[in-house]
Parts: sequence; structure tokens; C-alpha cells
Amino acid sequence: MKKVVLAVAVGLFSQVAMAHGCPGEMKKIDAKLSSATLSAADATKVKELRAQGEKLHKEGKHTESMQTLGEAKKLLGL
Repeated sequence: MKKVVLAVAVGLFSQVAMAHGCPGEMKKIDAKLSSATLSAADATKVKELRAQGEKLHKEGKHTESMQTLGEAKKLLGL
């Protein structure tokens, strides 16, 4: 029983941690995007990925949001 309770608690904590991670990642992207030297196509892609990440975050899909924001960060060199 203790293992089940612990597993549930860890699962809930990880969701909360991911939920709070998304806005921080969006801020990092926004800060870097303003000074990045990207091609027009890459800048557009980063903006699209950032918007999609925010949408997923608002929908409660934090794992998907973090993955999408990670793609944007990769394009920015973060």
C-alpha cells in the first residue's frame, strides 16, 4: 500500500513540476528569440513551436508542451 501511495505522489509531483517548467521554458525562448540571428524560416518555426507549446501547456499536456518547447530551444541553440 505504501508503494502505491508513493507512486501516486511521485506521479502527481512530476506533473506539477512539469506544469511549472513550461512557463520558464517559454521565458527562455522569448528572451533568446529577441537577440537570436536566425533565418526567417527558423524564426517562424521557433515562434510556431513556442505558441504550440503554450497551447499544450494550457490544455494540461505538459509532457508534450516540454517536448515542443525543447524543439524550439534546440533551434535557438539553447
